Amino acid sequence: MNKFVASIALIAAIASVAVSPARAQDAHDLATETEHAVKAGHYPVLKPKNVDWSFAGIFGHYDKAQLQRGLKIYTEVCAACHSMNLVPFRTLEGLGYSEEQVKSLAANYEVEDGPNGEGEMFTRPAIAADHFPSPFPNSAAAAYANNGAAPPDLSLIAKARGIERGFPTFVFDIFTQYQEGGPDYIYSLLTGYHEAPEGIAIADGTHFNPYFNGSVALAMAPPLDDGFVTYDDGTPETLDQYARDVSAFLMWAAEPHLEDRKRMGFMVLIFLALFTALMYLTKKAVFASKPH
Repeated sequence: MNKFVASIALIAAIASVAVSPARAQDAHDLATETEHAVKAGHYPVLKPKNVDWSFAGIFGHYDKAQLQRGLKIYTEVCAACHSMNLVPFRTLEGLGYSEEQVKSLAANYEVEDGPNGEGEMFTRPAIAADHFPSPFPNSAAAAYANNGAAPPDLSLIAKARGIERGFPTFVFDIFTQYQEGGPDYIYSLLTGYHEAPEGIAIADGTHFNPYFNGSVALAMAPPLDDGFVTYDDGTPETLDQYARDVSAFLMWAAEPHLEDRKRMGFMVLIFLALFTALMYLTKKAVFASKPH
């Protein structure tokens, strides 16, 4: 038994010796990339990771179970700082919720309304027609509560954030119909927090993230970690899964009609192909007997 334990310890030691240089090299490469980005003023330091999304491609579609998990993450974590002012509660029926479930979820929020008969504003429970409210009364209050950086609204964040992929990648994107730059960026940002490389100074109250497209660090602390949110469907409760789910949900929030658009686009392509074939056959039939 002692020999077996010793063998395991020896294997572990060898593995650690083999892995350590690789980790050191990765840290060195990250430091070098960061230094270049700082000198050039070009961010992000690292390009976003390419994630395999269910809604990618011409036949892409949303995974409603994933969207519901993403909504859970937003309501339990993100909503404490970020608003979604452009998303009404009633659209959540598109995630597979019933009308009663949507009303129940909306009632958990309070919105400002009025004026009443006395000319004063008042708060009331939200209804399905209301939009997700902001956690702050105004942008100044949001900035004050977050070290001077007001958290952005997340309604269209998946469309507003995307990194230029450069030549020749963008050429291939035309043919692959790549439109997932926003979700890729959000996922990479949420999973990309690191300790700042040696020699890289960041401002107090900020957090190093090589995927952030504005600087080498951002004011938002890592919002998620393993086991942070409890899932009811048995899905792994890991940072990677959380980031995937909330990124997909934010893509849906920005483009809830994506599936209809892709379906219509495919039908248009079929129509154009048939129309082209009919025009070619018509041209041959009309001009077949004409001398050339």
